[in-house]
Amino acid sequence: MPDSESPEIVERLVGFGHALRDEGLPVGADDVVMFCSAVAELTPSDLEDVYWSGRTTLVHRRDHLPPYDEVFRRYFLGQAPPPGAEPFAAEPISQGLSSTLNVPDSEPGSEVGDDRPMVLGRQASGVEIRRDKRFAECTPAELAALRRIMAQIRLEPPRRRTRRRRTDPSGARLDIRRMARDAMRLSHAAPALHRLSRAERPRPLVLILDVSGSMADHSRNLLQFAYSMHRAAQKVEVFCFGTRLTRITPALDRRNPDDAMKLAAGRVLDWDGGTQIGASLDAFIRRWGRKGLSRGATVVICSDGLDRGAPAALADAMERLSRLCHRIIWMNPLVGDHADSPPSTLGMMAAGPFIDDLESGHDIASLESFAARLAHIG
Repeated sequence: MPDSESPEIVERLVGFGHALRDEGLPVGADDVVMFCSAVAELTPSDLEDVYWSGRTTLVHRRDHLPPYDEVFRRYFLGQAPPPGAEPFAAEPISQGLSSTLNVPDSEPGSEVGDDRPMVLGRQASGVEIRRDKRFAECTPAELAALRRIMAQIRLEPPRRRTRRRRTDPSGARLDIRRMARDAMRLSHAAPALHRLSRAERPRPLVLILDVSGSMADHSRNLLQFAYSMHRAAQKVEVFCFGTRLTRITPALDRRNPDDAMKLAAGRVLDWDGGTQIGASLDAFIRRWGRKGLSRGATVVICSDGLDRGAPAALADAMERLSRLCHRIIWMNPLVGDHADSPPSTLGMMAAGPFIDDLESGHDIASLESFAARLAHIG
């Protein structure tokens, strides 16, 4: 436990373990120690962190979830179950935009108990959100609400096959070694057929974001989207460029999205300035791409294609990048809902022959659609 942890917090967490034990849950001393250690690594003052830390370390069976939820409400929030409610009734999941802790259902299809959310100091946003509204047309309040939605986007990164093999009942290759071991062990009995298939691992993702003046209505929202992708996948590198390229991946290694956004914005010195796409991609290839960062990776370039540099430099950089990486996806907010008709800007015409997929990022619906299809197009 860190020195910043007060004895009162530790005593409170230990008392929660005793309360669970009084309800009949098999909570041992080792479980309580692990629970306190998990909370110490997060934020002890955040009830959501406390809830999930306890649920991970103190609950060992699915049928223990309802009593755990009820004890948590009673111990930390002082909420008693509503009159007439079934004991250990689970609370429904709220689908709206809120900053509340909603304890999920312990079992699908269980009866609904108290529908009051656990308010943790901030109320739900009353801003009405249209997912098909362009970022450039949104008010500041709507943009703030959209960024909270983007923080909840979960994506499945594209995967690639490796040289290793894994057990797969439907695999195309027989596991001869395992079958031989079974034959020697079983002696006279015939061994079962065991099959193998190629193992898979997540494919690296590289995001290169345009933060120039022409992208002012979209760059901050795309940066929030990049933060969500970085939190969801393991191998994600994020760069920003205007007139120069800046790597901001270390700045996004923050649990609080606001802190990550501020730190990333502070590292980018050419925010809302000019655009040098070709020179920025050339800098990425020379400093990072050739050293293996783009090898076998899916590169996502987020830009409107309004380049102030030489088109020949952009075409040359795109050609070299296409030879290094697995796939190039260009996300252009000017595309809108018509991804089959790219904008006729000079930069897009120079980069077009080397783009594998053209996507849009002009609203939250297009970003959610892109996140859902990334595993298949990447």
